[in-house]
Amino acid sequence: MARVCQITGKRTRVGNNVSHANNKTKRKFYPNLQKKRFFVESTGEWVTLKVATSAIKTINKNGLEATLRKAYERGTLSL
Repeated sequence: MARVCQITGKRTRVGNNVSHANNKTKRKFYPNLQKKRFFVESTGEWVTLKVATSAIKTINKNGLEATLRKAYERGTLSL
């Protein structure tokens, strides 16, 4: 499975390590992904999602079903 958030679409970014001598080598910035189970009240079942911690905060604020609907419309979540 790729390191991509299913809600926000955050993925691995690429940048440079820069040394004191200004040497540049490639490095990766990984999103803070967590595998988390959520309970969908409308269907009465549990759903396991791979989400960034910022997406967990969004789900807590806006609710799971509204967030899932937006992610599906945006195309980051596939059913």
